Amino acid sequence: MSGFDQIFDDWESQGIKRVRFELPDLHGTSRTKIVPLKAARSFARNGLNMYGGTAVLDTRSDVVPGSLYNEEVGYGDQLLFPDPATAAIVPWAPETARLICDARWYDGQTLEATPRAVYRRVLEKAAGMGFEPMTGCEFEFYLLDGETHQRLFEGYHIFNVVRNEWVPTINRIVDLMPGMGIDIITANCEYAGSQWEINFTPGRGLDGPDKAFAFKNGVKQIAHQDGYLATFMTKPWAGHSGNGCHIHMSLLDKESGQNVMADESHPQALSEVGLQFVAGLITHANAIDALLAPTINCRRRRRTHTFSPTNISWGLEDRSALLRVKAAGADATRVETRSPSGLLNPYLASAAILAAGLDGIEKGLEPPAPSRQGVPAEEDESLEKLPATLAEALDHFEASAATTDFFGQDFKDAYLAVRRYELGRFAAEENEDPDSQRADEISAWETNEYLELY
Repeated sequence: MSGFDQIFDDWESQGIKRVRFELPDLHGTSRTKIVPLKAARSFARNGLNMYGGTAVLDTRSDVVPGSLYNEEVGYGDQLLFPDPATAAIVPWAPETARLICDARWYDGQTLEATPRAVYRRVLEKAAGMGFEPMTGCEFEFYLLDGETHQRLFEGYHIFNVVRNEWVPTINRIVDLMPGMGIDIITANCEYAGSQWEINFTPGRGLDGPDKAFAFKNGVKQIAHQDGYLATFMTKPWAGHSGNGCHIHMSLLDKESGQNVMADESHPQALSEVGLQFVAGLITHANAIDALLAPTINCRRRRRTHTFSPTNISWGLEDRSALLRVKAAGADATRVETRSPSGLLNPYLASAAILAAGLDGIEKGLEPPAPSRQGVPAEEDESLEKLPATLAEALDHFEASAATTDFFGQDFKDAYLAVRRYELGRFAAEENEDPDSQRADEISAWETNEYLELY
């Protein structure tokens, strides 16, 4: 009996009637086909057809010329092959299970620009170096009225006991997520009115971004069931906190499982490997920024004194730095990258952080001096700024030879085509350059583009 036969037999005995075949797209959303359980058995073996350009549609689902999987292949189909390790019953969807899929052409070739394939490429490099990443994502999101898209309450009162559980939906998320293998650590209201942060346990290898993908899409589904809109749009309103997604990563020895980044005797609590990992992230900060903050709207979040980094910096427990070292003991010391936004794709952002860090290890790089205790990194005017605009970040991404090595030319070409197409749509529809707006000005185009779908 194959692994899938056992999975489907178990699901049938538990009353499952349908299976979601889920493909992560370029933006981290789930492009899905719903398949009756009986039909799912055959599709799991032979592949499920889906339009080949699905993973490289833009944020409005436009077919983007030059993105590799559209006119270049005659708008043909791909086949989705589910990963049995992702088999799970969906606790918030009656009689429904899910499988996260990888994409191949009919000749068996992988679609190398799909986000899961991009992450696998970097994961294989880590394994070849003897490492396995442990990755955790901390998402912030707003919960809004489903019809008016207005906030449920106003005012700043982070961690307030009443606002933490303002609506039952928050506890529904906390209670249901473990049924998908996503164990919740903490849940609380965030700094802005109607904003929450719910954190879950990290995952090893591919399980890290798989968990983040399932969490983000699951929160939106649960909220919709309850009559609300959950949005991970990075900056929905001027004058209110943005939605970030801090990404915590450590490296484990692939054989022993021991954290190789920690050294409690070092002033920054990092081993030589940990310091080299930081150095790689500092070196490639500009080149990978377009994957950590991938939209026009993401740049609206970057302002000093908002715990959102504006320069290329690092430091022990420094919340203003790009990289915050979390000294949590020999087993849990890690590097927290604080620039990623709520609109990110967890596979691509995790791949970018891992690839840059591994490059630092491979080349034996040394990091610059860390921020000094009592002097936040954002106050240091001598440090290089992060890209101020998406166009600038994309230029850095394109010009970097390292990003081609990290992610492959196929992905690089597809990503640049899609993101620049979005920039072009904004300029044409708004009749202005997206970079000409003030940092705290949110256009109607951004709200229409990102608020509901993302």
